[in-house]
Amino acid sequence: MLKFLLLCSLAAAGSRAEIAEEEDVLVLKKSNFDEALQAHPNILVEFYAPWCGHCKALAPEYAKAAGMLKAEGSEIRLGKVDATEETELAQEYGVRGYPTIKFFKGGEKESPKEYSAGRQADDIVSWLKKRTGPAVATLNEVTEAESLIADNEVAVIGFFKDANSEGAKAYEKAAEAIDDIPFAMTSNDAVYSKFEVSKDSVVLFKKFDEGRNTFDGELTKEKLLAFVKANQLPLVIEFTEQTAPKIFGGDIKSHILMFLPKVASDFQDKMDQFKKAAEGFKGQILFIFIDSDVDDNQRILEFFGLKKEECPAIRLITLEDEMTKYKPESDAITAESITKFCTLFTEGKLKPHLMSQDVPEDWDKTPVKVLVGKNFEEVAFDSSKNVFVEFYAPWCGHCKQLAPIWDKLGEKYKDSADTIVAKMDSTANEIEAVKVHSFPTLKFFPAGDERKVIDYNGERTLEGFTKFLESGGKEGGAPAGDEDDELDAEDLDDIEEDSDGEDDGVDDHDEL
Repeated sequence: MLKFLLLCSLAAAGSRAEIAEEEDVLVLKKSNFDEALQAHPNILVEFYAPWCGHCKALAPEYAKAAGMLKAEGSEIRLGKVDATEETELAQEYGVRGYPTIKFFKGGEKESPKEYSAGRQADDIVSWLKKRTGPAVATLNEVTEAESLIADNEVAVIGFFKDANSEGAKAYEKAAEAIDDIPFAMTSNDAVYSKFEVSKDSVVLFKKFDEGRNTFDGELTKEKLLAFVKANQLPLVIEFTEQTAPKIFGGDIKSHILMFLPKVASDFQDKMDQFKKAAEGFKGQILFIFIDSDVDDNQRILEFFGLKKEECPAIRLITLEDEMTKYKPESDAITAESITKFCTLFTEGKLKPHLMSQDVPEDWDKTPVKVLVGKNFEEVAFDSSKNVFVEFYAPWCGHCKQLAPIWDKLGEKYKDSADTIVAKMDSTANEIEAVKVHSFPTLKFFPAGDERKVIDYNGERTLEGFTKFLESGGKEGGAPAGDEDDELDAEDLDDIEEDSDGEDDGVDDHDEL
């Protein structure tokens, strides 16, 4: 009997240890999650949805990172959870969008660290190594320094003869604050000689643009961080699924975008002009190139009111507080014109560019009135009317669901002398008075001279809307500005919808 029990225990232990893998990525479920954390104390977990375009784009890089770590013999592993199947596990870790990536360190289930770096294999591996190892590696030989530089897109080396000097301490503090770039330190004479460094300094090595940048100034944590962040990205970075986290997760919140098809005959000439202009605004404005022919980028063009046939084009956006867009007066794409445009922006001399369609001839002929930027002010703030407006996006799944109910509401009030039901396509029209944070957004503009704006937060039913209007905006309403969710840099990234076009639909707004 004892032998039988021992055999059963061994068999059970063996079955627990066998966690399925796909391309070196552990396939995790509620039933094996605890086992995985025990067997692999340091594990990065992706919560994904099979239909999610962002997840599909990440998959090959995620698998590549898993393979790199496994080949090195690292104890760090990568896992994945199908959040559409493992709903209990997804809910436990607060998954609201896809992909959600969390790092579990030391086998701890509670409070995993949110993954915050890029979506390329090198970014993932670097981030994990920084999270599990020392912030600064020690280089004792030239070959170690050469390997560090060869294996990473960007690497930083501090050259310090005295590792306990004030400068070296400031360098270590800066290294601790950056997750996605490897930092190393050396006092070795041969390494100094190899890289032609004659005195203590900090050098950023990169596989683009100048190839290396040497820090010049007082060695403080703040100044070193500014130096790294200003030089870690190319002068011009292409917007892709993989680079989006670096673009929107960085400290530079002013972005100038060049929309241009890669197949254009003058592509390289315009890129050279764009890059030349970028040199004068390093650390101030991020220069981004968007291939206007790529299908996945069409939503970005739409967000800026552009069509493929209108490219090449230049736009500038600032992500501070509210998203504000700017359009240059000239369509010319030259270093001179772009530099002038950016200089006016940095000096605060540009006016925001607000998009507007032309007023349709039949805008007021249907029960639901059609508003655009050009007629919004006179209709919404008509002191004799109560105006209820839906701000929508044509591609928004929730807006499509609301459409028949909104039409019925318009029909109900079409003969009203003082109530107007209206809608505005906020992907093509912008107004100074209202900042749209998500879709659909419903706002009520009551009659009177106060120019009041009331948000609708009630049920999206005909009965709910009717009660709201009949109560003068009291039932189901809240003063404008009380929203919890504000549009930020991450949301601009999410404007590039999943490639399959499906609505993420995790909550009441299209925010994913």
